[in-house]
This record gives sequence, structure tokens and C-alpha cells, in this order.
Amino acid sequence: MATLRRLREVPRHLLVCEKSNFGHDKSRHRHLVETHYHNYRVSFLIPECGILSKELKNLVMETGPYYSVKNLPLHELITHEFINTFVKKGKLILSLDKDTYEETGLQGRPSQYSGRKIMKFIVSIDLMDLSFNLNSKKYERVCWSFKEKKPLEFDFLLAWHHTGAEESTMMSYFSNYRIQEHQPKIALSTVPELQCPVLRSSALRGEPEAACSAPELLDWLGAVFSHAELNNEPHNFISAYCCPQPSTVVAKAYLCTITGFILPEKICLLLEQLCRYFDEPKLAPWVTLSVQGFADSPVSWRENEHGFRKGGEHLYNFVIFNNQDYWLQMAVGANDDCPP
Repeated sequence: MATLRRLREVPRHLLVCEKSNFGHDKSRHRHLVETHYHNYRVSFLIPECGILSKELKNLVMETGPYYSVKNLPLHELITHEFINTFVKKGKLILSLDKDTYEETGLQGRPSQYSGRKIMKFIVSIDLMDLSFNLNSKKYERVCWSFKEKKPLEFDFLLAWHHTGAEESTMMSYFSNYRIQEHQPKIALSTVPELQCPVLRSSALRGEPEAACSAPELLDWLGAVFSHAELNNEPHNFISAYCCPQPSTVVAKAYLCTITGFILPEKICLLLEQLCRYFDEPKLAPWVTLSVQGFADSPVSWRENEHGFRKGGEHLYNFVIFNNQDYWLQMAVGANDDCPP
């Protein structure tokens, strides 16, 4: 078997854990990264490391840019010029309350998380289909809706796959609006004397007194990324959490966190470089790469509807072992489909 999959239900959350190897033909690590589009934060942790390699540091510094546009009319995203210049493929997906949906006059579907009283609707518009049928009744109706029936404006974050000159083009294209270029925020730190769980790549569920499980590791990572104390001392009233057992103390660990609007292709490059980390012998038996999506994104993976009002979590984490085995953990909140 190329993968082993485990579902774990916790209150209002769903966690999927699986293990595989990067060398397996059926490994789906790249597909899972490429189809998680709206990434807000990326973190990686390398035990027994004090300095980043030049290759990793360069990738970290090259995760931008992205852009914010204030009060952008929605109809700007369905013009032939915009689609032809910037959109290679994709859909415009709107998550609308009941009143706004009815005012647009467009056809959509009820949110699958609406309950008995439907108060939320999803509208999907294939932008490429529109661009090839500018004279169609469908295009005319969408234009009428966005320009006359219910003109909508939103604040947008924009980013796309790099092909050359789009960065300067984007600034000039939206020069009539409040557009601003951003670079992701990068936090680099060394954590001394870090107590780490003992893991075995073959033991996704852990082994009594020998290795910790994948869910235990994910809980621990959350504490580390939050800079929580892990010793569970009596005087600590903020956190009673402690490292799962068995554990070991590493002299130092390198922690990097990137925050912004981060494209899947940038994360793929980071994952590939972390896999190559073990090309030369290292003291660390594993490293991790964790990715969080925007809480208010309308989708999680692919076009799967994502719920926001009861948490908004959608994230994944890779544990990369020195033998090229990996664990993949995917978590979503209550109002989400099961991760793919």
C-alpha cells in the first residue's frame, strides 16, 4: 500500500492522517498542496538545526509579492481584458447571504451547511467559459447583475503564478483603485532545549512507550508555534499542556513562519527543499511543514465549500522523515467536507 489513512473525529473538527513515501508513484503530496489555494500562514520546524541553508533561506525570502485592492467592483473581474490578461483557468466563487443572493438575480445553490432555514447561497462562475462567450445571454446576465442589479464591491487579496511581467501589470491595471503591494511577514527563530515527541515513520498511530501518534504531534506543533510553555508547571496559569511521551530534548530547533497570501507553487518548492534536507546526514530524524488557510475563504481544497462561522479551520501538515517517508495531516472545522 502506498498510503495508510486514518480519520479522527474531535468536537467540531475532522482530522485526516495518512502516511506514504515521496518516492511512491501514487503519492499525492503534490496534488494536495496544489489544490489548497488560499494559504495564509506557512511554518516549518527543523530539530537539531541552528542555521538555515542558503537554498531554504532564499526560498523563504522569495514567497511574495501579493497585492491588496480596496473597494474593487466585482464586475472588474469578469471583463474580457482582465480574464485574458490574468486568468489562465478558474472560477469566481461567491458565498452570499440570502438577501444579497436574491438581489443579484443569479443562479446558485443553497449552502450545504445552511440547515433547515436556508440563509446562505453559493454562486460559481466559470471565468474562462464567460471569456469565450462574450455574446452569450449568460455573460449579459452576469454583467447586468454586477453592474446594475446588485453592484458589489469587496476588498481583495490578489496573487498568481509567476510567469514574468504580471507584477508591474497588476499595479498598472488597477491603478484607478487603491492597490498596494505587500511582502509576506517572515519570522525566524531558534528554539533552545526543545522537548520533542519521539516518532517512528511506520507508526502513524504511535506505539505504547515507544513512539507518539500523528494527532499527538499535531497538538504539540500547535503549542510550539504558539510559543506556549511545554513543562506543565503548577505556577503556569496560561497553559497546562506538556509534550507527549515518549520525548527527547534537542539542543536547538529552527522555526520559520511566513504570513501573507502564499501561492501553492511556493509551498511546493519549500516542501521539495525540505525533502532534500536529508540528502546529507543530519541529526534530526524528521522535519515538519505546516500550512494554514484563510479562515474566511469560500473554499478549502479545490472547490469544496468551506464554513467560516464556527471556526474556519482548514490546514495541513507534513512530517518529513529522513527515509523520505512522510505523514500528511489535514484538518477542517465542522462546516466542511472531509479533506480529500
